[in-house]
Amino acid sequence: MTETLMPYDDAIAAFDPAMGLEVHVELSTNTKMFCGCSVEFGAEPNTQTCPTCLGLPGSLPVINGKAVESAIRIGLALNCEIAEWCRMARKNYFYPDMPKNFQTSQYDEPIAFDGYLDVEVDGETYRVEIERAHMEEDTGKSLHVGGATGRIQGADYSLVDYNRAGIPLIEIVTRPILGAGEKAPAVARAYVATLRDLLLGLDVSDVRMEQGSMRCDVNLSLAPKGSDELGTRTETKNVNSLRSVERAARFEVSRQAALLQAGESILQETRHFHEDTGSTTSGREKSDADDYRYFPEPDLVPVAPSREWVAELKAALPVPLREQRAQLQADWGFTDLEMRDVVAAEAVGLIAETVAAGAPPQAARKWWVAELTRRANEDGVELTELPITPAQVAAIQALVDAGTLNDKLARQVFDGVLAGEGEPDAVVAARGLAVVSDDGALGEAIDRAIEANPDVAEKIRDGKHAAAGALIGAVMKDMKGQADAGRVRELILEKLA
Repeated sequence: MTETLMPYDDAIAAFDPAMGLEVHVELSTNTKMFCGCSVEFGAEPNTQTCPTCLGLPGSLPVINGKAVESAIRIGLALNCEIAEWCRMARKNYFYPDMPKNFQTSQYDEPIAFDGYLDVEVDGETYRVEIERAHMEEDTGKSLHVGGATGRIQGADYSLVDYNRAGIPLIEIVTRPILGAGEKAPAVARAYVATLRDLLLGLDVSDVRMEQGSMRCDVNLSLAPKGSDELGTRTETKNVNSLRSVERAARFEVSRQAALLQAGESILQETRHFHEDTGSTTSGREKSDADDYRYFPEPDLVPVAPSREWVAELKAALPVPLREQRAQLQADWGFTDLEMRDVVAAEAVGLIAETVAAGAPPQAARKWWVAELTRRANEDGVELTELPITPAQVAAIQALVDAGTLNDKLARQVFDGVLAGEGEPDAVVAARGLAVVSDDGALGEAIDRAIEANPDVAEKIRDGKHAAAGALIGAVMKDMKGQADAGRVRELILEKLA
């Protein structure tokens, strides 16, 4: 069924959006949350399981100490209070990929609560309040076979892989984000991007959204302009890219506004986001907390981190993200506008890695913020999803610095690397892209350019050296962009000036 949509600007003019974001983060531990099974990604289905994570009778869980430490560090980095005493709870619901038919999570006693994270959008700072960050375990994975979408609708049958069941998760839940207006979807994206950078800096997760190790549920509701009451919310589940977080929020604004404008009500439900269309579709009616029949987990002792341990972890936290960026800006010599563009492109970490690999900061910024961001936008993917590494970008720039390539040829090398043709050196060799600096070959091309442009040559002989640009352009065209432009200019002036 095709949803009726209201134009986004019209929807924002009539309604105020409120958002709540729930981000699930898989922690970088060696074993699962309550057992010793491996958490390595990509193993054969159902090879990383045991009686505990399968919920077999008689098995008993033991909490992962490294996961508790990571949860505390995340909470501290988010300016949260850390509980002196908390415990796990059972969240009861049936799903095919829930081997125990309940999820071991936290309910009314999270390990971290009452924090905030500041994010920037178009030069404005928005404070996103954190309600809680709590520990839990992941579910398994359903694989729907047959059909065109990979979803259960239209599938011939379904399989279940329990390798992921029991992997340690932190769920970070915001309070309603209000007052962002038309920028609400952009604020949602900026929040998830900033949170991803923070978690990377803490080294608690690889936050690979495309692999599911960081996922965002987007809760959104609309209220009439000026209303103090929140509207009925929907929850778009498991959105797995920054771009999709923004698109899902925009779509729900337009969809809900159209329903409300027509006098219809919003159903409280979960919804699925579709990458190909940028739309959401209905999933299931959304349950409230009471429906999950939470009760304390009887097989696990409470978690009571000592104040001394929490203080030690706080003292060892990395420099806050805002300070890190200020220091990077100073080290790289970027203007405020250049750094703002880097942050907006979500390229801070990529540029840092490229500089660490040997590239000059301005060159790294040029390639990531301009060239590669454009390509990512054209392909409809995140910058981090492009099949090129910071080390490869640095290698291409090294070839430019050595005079082997110019910027035009470098872009062709990017083409080759992104197409999977190998490392930059291999692409240069295979495509024959090296700059020609041989005076003999250049001299022949210059002679052809002079013969074709006698009036320009005469101007240079008369001392108008600026006219050399026209001949240089002709030589570059003749040699398909592979001439050393600096050497071409020198030879032209030697011959004519």
